[in-house]
Amino acid sequence: MTDELSLLDATAQAALVRTGQVSAAELVTAAIERIEALNPVLNAVVTPVFERAVEAARSGPAGPFGGVPYLLKDLACEMEGVRFTEGSRFLAGHVSAFDSELVLRLRRAGLVILGKTNTPEFGMAPACEPVLFGPTRNPWDTQRSTSGSSGGSAAAVASGMVPFAHGNDLGGSLRYPASACGLFALKPTRARNPLGPEYGDVAAGGAAERCSTPRQAPTWATRTGRRRRPARSSTRWGPIPAGCASATPRGRRTATSATRTASRPPATPPGCAPRSATRSPRPTGRGSPRRSERPSAR
Repeated sequence: MTDELSLLDATAQAALVRTGQVSAAELVTAAIERIEALNPVLNAVVTPVFERAVEAARSGPAGPFGGVPYLLKDLACEMEGVRFTEGSRFLAGHVSAFDSELVLRLRRAGLVILGKTNTPEFGMAPACEPVLFGPTRNPWDTQRSTSGSSGGSAAAVASGMVPFAHGNDLGGSLRYPASACGLFALKPTRARNPLGPEYGDVAAGGAAERCSTPRQAPTWATRTGRRRRPARSSTRWGPIPAGCASATPRGRRTATSATRTASRPPATPPGCAPRSATRSPRPTGRGSPRRSERPSAR
């Protein structure tokens, strides 16, 4: 995948497929090539299903994200016929016999699943270093942690393997890796995304399914109009991890642009006086006059 394509968010990639500028098969093949180039160093994807993904892309997936490549976290979410370990050696040979409801919904949205990402054993650690698969490396600095438990998905998105990826969150498992890898993640409202048919409400509904996206252009915000894409000049691309020929971690705010923004005074709407000029005097007591208005005792 060219750097230009790999830096586009899911909404932009879907638009390219929808307008015929890029086919779904081309988009998926490019993402697979990028995974093959970067994964030996980052160890983000632990169970690839590339052949299945290429077949799905050639069938012309429909939906708002038709043809966009995607990755599943190997925890709680199952794909029929695909290894399901949850990061544990105890489940190293287990293969799922059904599709989770969330997987069915992702496919109906047009997403093409390329494989599963690394996670600590049963997701029970704020790091991503299972004995079964080994540690996932942070694309910004391969000597640092991705945090967890959605560390594999965070590393995949931050390095540009896919525009966004699945994760889940009970006590910070989406938000910690997003912070460590310069991404955007949100823990949604309880019961917003299902865990069935195998699971009900995990931890009284405290566990939630969501995705990690690039910080500079959150897909959910772009589609809902809540946040606009910032100018390209407001982001910079991170260093290339050692051993990766073309890794380009996704953008973070530059110190220059952040300083420039912080130094600007807040704009005052037309016709409105500054707040300090319109603030009413604070009374000194209930119904009592100001001290300066009280009669002198002398």
